[in-house]
Parts: sequence; structure tokens; C-alpha cells
Amino acid sequence: MTAKPSRPRAAVILAAGKGERMRSPLPKVLHKVGGRAMLDHAIDTALALGCERVVVVVGAHASSVKDHVVARLGKAAVAVQDPPLGTGHAVLAAKGALAGFVGDVVVTYADVPLLTPQAVQRVFDRLTGGADLAVQGFEAAVPGAYGRMMLGADDTLLRIVEAKDATQEELAINVCNSGVLAAEANLLFDLLARVTNHNAKSEYYLTTVAALASEDGRAVRLTWATEAEVAGVNSQAELAAAEAAFQDRRRSDLMAAGVTMTAPRTVHLAWDTKIAPGAVIEPNVVFAPGVTVGAEAVIRAFSHLEGAVVGPRALIGPYARLRPGADIGEDAHIGNFVEVKKVRVGAGAKANHLSYLGDGSVGAGANIGAGTIFCNYDGFDKFETTVGEGAFIGSNSALVAPVTIGAGAYTGSGSVITKDVAADALALGRGSQVEKPGWAATFRERKRRKRASR
Repeated sequence: MTAKPSRPRAAVILAAGKGERMRSPLPKVLHKVGGRAMLDHAIDTALALGCERVVVVVGAHASSVKDHVVARLGKAAVAVQDPPLGTGHAVLAAKGALAGFVGDVVVTYADVPLLTPQAVQRVFDRLTGGADLAVQGFEAAVPGAYGRMMLGADDTLLRIVEAKDATQEELAINVCNSGVLAAEANLLFDLLARVTNHNAKSEYYLTTVAALASEDGRAVRLTWATEAEVAGVNSQAELAAAEAAFQDRRRSDLMAAGVTMTAPRTVHLAWDTKIAPGAVIEPNVVFAPGVTVGAEAVIRAFSHLEGAVVGPRALIGPYARLRPGADIGEDAHIGNFVEVKKVRVGAGAKANHLSYLGDGSVGAGANIGAGTIFCNYDGFDKFETTVGEGAFIGSNSALVAPVTIGAGAYTGSGSVITKDVAADALALGRGSQVEKPGWAATFRERKRRKRASR
């Protein structure tokens, strides 16, 4: 989060593109990076910058994008571009949604998931420093189809030339347009109203505002970003590249903060993963969204965590699965091939082997034996299992919810427990063992004789 801005801010996020190169029924901007839709990354950035108004420009072809915006920001945050006539036309479509707004407007893109608040802050800083229009550029390794920036002295921007309209000399320039720009709202929309479509694509380019402002004697200034910060996603390959860059950034940030990763490139993180300093993450661990890991906890190899809280010094895995609602207390152990869903596991409790704990709670210091199952579902409804503090659940027990095992109680191995167990009691729920002396020897002899007769 940046400091509170000195002037009101608004953001226009362009999300109207069809994304045909994605070859997917899912709209491009709803594809995820770090477990979060690219569109949400753009919205997060705008909100982190203190934008009091956020408008997302969507296309008429993608009702799911509109629904996504409405669910998060409300109907007032949606502007529809129909038909699609270029980026300048798209921003102009947001004018009605920003009616009455007085302040600075930044334009960003829903398919640029690595753009951080810190990077966008630079264009606002240019406005604070006296620029009328601030445009973010970068040096491209391969400029390709990017617009080229025509610069004057001291990062003065004279104009932007789209690649299809550029001369060979202009195409040789590697300072390129990221698409991000900011200006005072009235100035921005006044400039957009003058944009024409006299160009190779017959579109209303947003980039034209730079030349118009410069011709008016306005102060048009360049700000700088890295190519990685402003990389757009237009294909599945670029989505994968953005994911890889996101993962590298998150891993680096966590390790710099004191998290140990023995094989960082094998660890997959989500956009909101929180891991405290001193925690250890072993190889091939996947963090889906909603995970918090406490200090000095150890997440062992090949574990999968989602929507879970892991307390300080807890030990998870290897091969453990924590599903949403798993809340593992400090010093607790969740071992190999144990699955936990919507269960609070108390401090120091252990479930070390081959168990399913679904819906309920396990008290501090309790021990869950191998093969234990919380039978939480009757085919229609879910019910809770409560295991008290210090209880001992014998191996291969089936606890049929709703059921409560009292503090300090035991269940015998192989038991099916259907009724509450009092504190400090022993519960056995299995058939009595019957022994027939000599039966096995007689059985084998009978089988041998039968085989010999054949």
C-alpha cells in the first residue's frame, strides 16, 4: 500500500480484448497467475494505490468478465466498449462511469499481471512533479509490435508511433510504450475527444494523446519500468511465462524475509501465501490460495496446502494435504498421507499416518492413530467429530459423526465409534475375536488331499 495520495485518484482498467490467441473458452483476463485472475491483480494494484474510483472496461462479448467485476466492485465499476474501436475508444467508454470525478486517472491493463503498485506509482509521481501527462515506457529486448517512444530532452515524450505506422528508422528504436499512462481526468478525456482513427488499423489509439498534449505545449513526461513489470499476456505460453516470473518474485521475497526453501524452484506459491520467517519449505510443495504458515513450521516435501493455517513449529507432511478450514496448532504434527479438511488441530496433537480428518476438532496433545477416518458425511449432510484433549484414537478407527471423544479417552484399534465416549474411558466398537485351535492345519490338509485326488 502506498501513502495516501495528495490528490484523488481513479483507475481505468482495460479488459475488453477478446484474447483469441489464448484458444480458451475462459476469457483471457480471468486466467489466473498465482491462483488469482489477472483482472483481480490489476484491481488489487489500483486499490493499493489509493484509487477511490476503479472502472473496468469490458467487451460486450464476455458477460463473465462483467459479472466478475460486478461481484467484486459493483455495477458502477463497469463500462462496456461496444463495438471495439481501439484503446483510446475503450478509455473514452469509461468517461460516464467517472462523471463528477476530479483528480488524476491512471490507465492500466487487465492482462498485465506483474505490474505492481510501486511501478504504477511512478506515473503518479511524474504528475506530482509537474507533468501534465505521464506515460510509462521500457527498453524492449525485442521491440516487435510495441509502440515506439519518440523522446526529447530530459525524458520529454514527443509522441508514440505504433509499430504498424512506424518507419524503418522508428522501428529501430527500442524504447517502447507499456500502455500505462496518467493525467488529470478532464485533460485526459478532452485529449481523447480529439483522437482520430487515421492510421493503419483505423482505430482510435490511446497513444495519440501524447502527441496531442505535446502539440498543445503540455508537459508530457516518460517514466520507466522494466520489461518484466509490464509484460502482457496474450497466449498460453505467455501466461506460463508470467506465472514463472510471478513465482520467482514471490520466492525471492519470502527468502529475503527469512523463509528457508531447500529447492525454491520446486515450490509453487499463491498470490496471498503468507509464510513467517524461520519456516522451512521442503521441495515440491504447492500452496494454493489462502495459506498462512507460522514461524519455524516445517512443510515437508510433496505436501499440498489450500485455505489452511499452520501454527508455529508445526510439522506438515511429507505427502500431506491440508484443505480449506484446516487449522493446525503450534507444535502439532500432520504426517504422510494425512488429509485435513475444516478441522482445528490443537497444540501438540499428532496425526502421523494415513488418516482423514474432516469437519470437527482435535484437542491439544491428542493422538490420532494410523488409518483413522472421521466419517463426516451421510450422503446428504456433513457432521462434526470432536476429539478431546489428550485423547488416543487407536489405529484404523472409524469415528462416525456426530460424535465426541472425551478428553483423555481411548478408542481401541479397529473400532467403529458411533456414540459419544466419556472422558478417560476406553471405547471398543468391534466384533469379539474367536479362535478355533488347529483349524488352519486341518484346512490345509483338506485342500492338499482334494488337489491330490484331481
